Amino acid sequence: MLDVLVIGGGNAALCAALMASEAGASVMLLEAAPREWRGGNSQHTRNLRCMHDAPQDVLVDAYPEEEYWQDLLKVTGGITNEALARLTIRASSNCRDWMRKHGVHFQPPLSGALHVARTNAFFMGGGKALVNAYFRSAEKLGVQIRYDTPVVSVELDGDRFVAACTVSGERIEARSCVLAAGGFESNRDWLREAWGQNGRGEWPSDNFLIRGTRFNQGVLLKSMMEAGADSIGDPTQAHMVAIDARAPLYDGGICTRIDCVSLGVVVNREAQRFYDEGEDFWPKRYAIWGRLVAQQPGQIGYSIIDQKAIGRFMPPVFAGVTANTLAELASRLGLPERAFVHTVEAYNAACRPGSFDHTALDDCRTEGLTPAKTHWARPIDTPPYYGYALKPGVTFTYLGLKVNDKSAVHFGGRPSPNLFVAGEMMAGNVLGQGYTAGVGMSIGTAFGRIAGTQAALAARKEFEHAAV
Repeated sequence: MLDVLVIGGGNAALCAALMASEAGASVMLLEAAPREWRGGNSQHTRNLRCMHDAPQDVLVDAYPEEEYWQDLLKVTGGITNEALARLTIRASSNCRDWMRKHGVHFQPPLSGALHVARTNAFFMGGGKALVNAYFRSAEKLGVQIRYDTPVVSVELDGDRFVAACTVSGERIEARSCVLAAGGFESNRDWLREAWGQNGRGEWPSDNFLIRGTRFNQGVLLKSMMEAGADSIGDPTQAHMVAIDARAPLYDGGICTRIDCVSLGVVVNREAQRFYDEGEDFWPKRYAIWGRLVAQQPGQIGYSIIDQKAIGRFMPPVFAGVTANTLAELASRLGLPERAFVHTVEAYNAACRPGSFDHTALDDCRTEGLTPAKTHWARPIDTPPYYGYALKPGVTFTYLGLKVNDKSAVHFGGRPSPNLFVAGEMMAGNVLGQGYTAGVGMSIGTAFGRIAGTQAALAARKEFEHAAV
């Protein structure tokens, strides 16, 4: 009989398969997508947030555990399991050598407005290269890989895994199993059910775009919850980013993100500002803007900058709408002209002189304006002016299965002896809300490796028990 079955094909699943195989287990990995779309959302990633007490190869300065924890605590508002969060943080400090052993390469540190050269290690070639390296390594280790094989449910004996059931009706037995099949962000019906209607009679999720794979339908997650697995998380919470409104429905990836928010102002379709654009460094705040835009009329916003901002942010894949006057820009964006000009002029008048420095929390702020802009506030007064329409882009959902430090699925508070979960399917244990750049890969890598190790141990125990 097969030792370990891994369900999923992204970073967490691959880490689990590699670790289980290294531990001597026979492993099969089932990927719902066809080969050309393998890798789930991991193919769209770029980096891993890493704790380090001193400079390390591609990481500059230091990023100690307590600072990482405080960054996570701030974005989650305390909705996190500290023990599991710290486990993730510590694991992020020592995984890169293992990753390199499996063919992952890291690029030299970035500089500039992204402000992440100290905290994040970037993959050479991005997430697609990482996924391809892991698949190559898995094949060399003898992992059986099957594509186009969605799993719809698992067969249980109490809290024990027995077999997986595929969409075609096939039943695959194994001594242990790792679930790493992603969240439900691609399931439009489930998103609609979770978000419901707002007070304006709108169905907000109908206007959401999905930044990643179309294959994360949440079928296995829902099946596990219906089978009695303990769940955690709010179904409306997700890694949700403000992205270009012209992005495709699926697989737009990182290039559709609009990164100039902190350099200007953001207005809704009524030309009103609604949040502090300069609250904190962009990598710590970019992931709140999808949800903020989702709460606006029509689930749309507009990022507005002038010529002074050009060259200070990663340019998006689509060019912005440009104009030489504010009134002309409003017209081209379809915004109410008088209200838009008034909003920008009121902001300009509220800006106080300071020493602008987009690499620091500077003293450029507004006074007497609601909402305030607390950093990087400079008048928008230098044409040409640029506008980017924004829509909420969902990366992954946080509703998932409850785990312990062994990554075990729980039933009625009791951990399963041979069923484990990693990646998006359990990220809600660490991310109750909010996000900070690269932490999703940290969670997937940490718990994928734990789940693979524990699944191999469980399989050995199952074999020894059967032999007796």
